[in-house]
Amino acid sequence: MKLSEAEAVSFESIYRRVEVQKRKGVIVRARLLIVEDEGIVGLNIQRRLEGLGYKVVANVASGEEAIAVVEESRPELVLMDIKLEGNVDGIEAAAQIRDRFQIPIVYLTAYTNEETLNRAKLTEPYGYILKPFEARDLATTIEVALYKYQMEQQLREREEWLATTLKSIGDAVITTDSQGLITFMNPVAEALTRWSLEEVMGNDLTHVFQTINEKTRAVVENPVRLALQQGTIVGLENHTLLITKDGTEIPINDSAAPIKNELGKILGAVLVFHDNIEQQQSEALLQRENERLEAEVAKLTGQLSQTNEQLRRVNEQLQAEIAQRQFLERELQLAIEQE
Repeated sequence: MKLSEAEAVSFESIYRRVEVQKRKGVIVRARLLIVEDEGIVGLNIQRRLEGLGYKVVANVASGEEAIAVVEESRPELVLMDIKLEGNVDGIEAAAQIRDRFQIPIVYLTAYTNEETLNRAKLTEPYGYILKPFEARDLATTIEVALYKYQMEQQLREREEWLATTLKSIGDAVITTDSQGLITFMNPVAEALTRWSLEEVMGNDLTHVFQTINEKTRAVVENPVRLALQQGTIVGLENHTLLITKDGTEIPINDSAAPIKNELGKILGAVLVFHDNIEQQQSEALLQRENERLEAEVAKLTGQLSQTNEQLRRVNEQLQAEIAQRQFLERELQLAIEQE
């Protein structure tokens, strides 16, 4: 195995760290399992690794023993020979260890034929070292494998945390890749669209998220497509209806935003939406109340107009009676003066 410049530098840093730890009398390294059917080779590998400060939990010769040791001791990494004693070869043992215990595997083998390599690739190993090899090659591969595994574990934990968070929020959430293909739906989105994640995973979002304008019945352009094209947050226009799997039309509000990496490259998009039924019901109730109040005002205004008209007529009658009385009083006064 030929080391790249970066790997050589990595090993040198590892080697210096081990030497410092040796001088201090403190060596804290990973716990490893060696699976090698040639006893002398296995002991030689163990001696080298322990010299570098690693803890070898066991050195076994068969796949069956390897699985049993992993179940009991849970090493941090397994060095696995491909050709082993017994009915379970190294590749099959590695597959079981990966599936059951999620422990990283590094293959140690003299086999380089294409068929063997293809079988080994299916177990997703973290390294592949051809015999014979140097201690430096082995230590570098182990450290790189452990680092890669730790990074993947952290990424998996973040993804699980994010998925749990998205599943817990009250809005519907759908995520897509950069091509608009669905990668995730939370339970709220499943309930609103009537589609399950298993049904639509990997499908184009436009087949699942279909919207029309409530008034014009025209198709509303998919906001995720716009977000991916424009690279900005896109909101839906008002009066938008979601057409569910069973044909039900649900009023919704939503927005879509691109998902970008640290370099600004668009990796996908996230669509967040919620139904607008309660808001529409509230708006309808408010509209009806406004109409009732307007009718009451119109009725009272009409009654007030009638009252004002009646008052005007009474006032005119009073004015006429007053004028008549004043006329009679003047006539009477003249008659008295003439006597």
